[in-house]
Amino acid sequence: MTLRPTVRALVAATALLGLGGLAACSDDGGGADPQRVDVTAAFYPLQFVAERVGGDAVRVTNLTKPGAEPHDLELTPGQVGEVNRAELVVYLKGFQPAVDEAVEQAGGDRAFDVAGVQPLLDVTAGGHEHEHEGEKEAGHAEESGGKDPHLWLDPTRLATVADRLAERLAAVDPERAADYTARARTLRADLEKLDAEFAAGLKTCQRREIVVSHTAFGYLTTRYQLEQVGMTGLTPETEPSPQRLAEVARDAREHQATTIFFETLVSPKVAETIAEQVGARTAVLDPLEGLSAGNGADYLSVMRTNLQALRTALGCS
Repeated sequence: MTLRPTVRALVAATALLGLGGLAACSDDGGGADPQRVDVTAAFYPLQFVAERVGGDAVRVTNLTKPGAEPHDLELTPGQVGEVNRAELVVYLKGFQPAVDEAVEQAGGDRAFDVAGVQPLLDVTAGGHEHEHEGEKEAGHAEESGGKDPHLWLDPTRLATVADRLAERLAAVDPERAADYTARARTLRADLEKLDAEFAAGLKTCQRREIVVSHTAFGYLTTRYQLEQVGMTGLTPETEPSPQRLAEVARDAREHQATTIFFETLVSPKVAETIAEQVGARTAVLDPLEGLSAGNGADYLSVMRTNLQALRTALGCS
């Protein structure tokens, strides 16, 4: 892999400065705690799992700050230092290039890639099948054959990530292996309860198609027998073409969509444009790539808010 100069330079700086010196310039000012396992998580859902499974036995640092969009994360010297000195780095290969590069250079066998826990879905999974000849699903011909990284939107998959993380933490910290296993089991129970709520709540609905700002919801729609119509692909900053917007508007009218969904961390302007064209309202459907700063929510509460938004939009009974 060809490294971007910024990441290469930061890794080199880490080596020159040494772990102790670089720790002093870390963003959060924290140092290594000999009583706890230092875990670096790449973005919020992985932080959530690490904190739940690790409990008070771990110190978790999230590389993606609250309110930040994680796809195009750039690492500071302090964050590269976190990767370098962490006892375990939890990341999802292919989701954040800067993190991938830092892990490749400094992660070694301390890296836990959650993308390897279960096979990832194709990018078009859970998507709407066009009946119009010559059209490309969700307007993403350039992404065909790729894999969708948003596995955490299926609670059962996230539970399996938690199980495997408990095993990795046990390998780092064998004395507390039973505690990690027990906490992972508790988290699995919480996630299976959430899964049951989604299955029951979305079982009987007037519609099965959701119109979303980007196609992050393939795991959710596959799990609960829905279909997503996305304005853009896996990267939310991509500007949809006028042709794509016209296709989405046509699909929204075709399926009598009452709601066009946008996200918390990106602009709602495109969703508002489509909604105005088709006479629908807009609402938030959160892909949980990160939390908004200071909102006091967590993975479970945001997912339940998503469920209520879906039930309202789809006319579920």
